[in-house]
Amino acid sequence: MAHFAKVKNGKVLKVIVAEQEFVDSYIDNIPGKWIQTSYNTWGGVHKLGGTPLRKNFAGVGYTYDDTRDAFIPPKPYNSWTLNETTCLWEAPVAKPDDTKKYEWNEETTSWDLVSE
Repeated sequence: MAHFAKVKNGKVLKVIVAEQEFVDSYIDNIPGKWIQTSYNTWGGVHKLGGTPLRKNFAGVGYTYDDTRDAFIPPKPYNSWTLNETTCLWEAPVAKPDDTKKYEWNEETTSWDLVSE
């Protein structure tokens, strides 16, 4: 079994678990194509040491970029930029590297302390 994303106009509409044979013969009324995605891939790394597939595991609302052959999550904030290597969005300021909890503040483009 594998995971497949239904993609229409570059947008992921749904993700299913199925055999390749089922996907090859599956017919529904939604135009688009099925593209395999890996549950174990995130940021271009396969968490079990295997070969990463399409940069990130697809999710509904993600974009599939044909040129990069990558699934890209929705952009969380206008100020964030896409990391071309991982195909993940990054804040313009690094999140503090400590045990405290922070929340992104788009108005100030900085991380606000939520709790210690």
